[in-house]
Amino acid sequence: MEKYEKIIVASIVAFGLLMLGLCIKGGIDNFTNKDRRVTVKGLSEKEVDADKVVWTMRLQESANELKPIFARINEEVNIIQGFLNDKGIKGKGTVAVSTFDVTDNYANVWGDNKPLYNYSVSRSVTVTSNDTKFIGELQSQSDELIDLGIILDSNNTEYEYTQFQKLKPDMMAEAIANAETTAKQFAENSHSKINKIVEAGQGEFSIDNADIPYKKKIRVVSTITYSLKD
Repeated sequence: MEKYEKIIVASIVAFGLLMLGLCIKGGIDNFTNKDRRVTVKGLSEKEVDADKVVWTMRLQESANELKPIFARINEEVNIIQGFLNDKGIKGKGTVAVSTFDVTDNYANVWGDNKPLYNYSVSRSVTVTSNDTKFIGELQSQSDELIDLGIILDSNNTEYEYTQFQKLKPDMMAEAIANAETTAKQFAENSHSKINKIVEAGQGEFSIDNADIPYKKKIRVVSTITYSLKD
């Protein structure tokens, strides 16, 4: 009986030592591998057509009396609106006219070096549309305004891309996939394999102008850290 008890005790001790050894080995492996990781970047970049355009035409007149300036600018606004209507803007976009912006040119002037005119007044006509092609064609005909006596103080166009949220998931997936490909290549070169994602940074999306005015370049770079294993 005593002999069997010794065998049982010896077996328990041996099993305990085995488990202890495995735990120690696992701890050593974890300690050894805890710094075995690789940090990579994944890029996703797309060029898209803008889907919104804002065209701003600014008028400015100067004189010593406000009343004739207001009358002239109102006349110019009516001419521009007539031009836009004749070209078919209705149903293609919206037209907005700003309030008058009045500057007293004599307000902060001292001495005899006064500006030629007392007042300068500006007003803007802004066209907003999702039909960028139509507005582009319309702008190419805007020289006709000169023949109508309209000289614009400034003529600016801004293009936007409003469908960004629809592209975001696919671009994130592409950036992560590219990062994983890079990590796998690094692991292969170091005779390892990638394991789990330890850290991941989504990165910031940027929307910039492309070489062509109505094109937008969307870009995101994701930073991901993988652990490595043999």
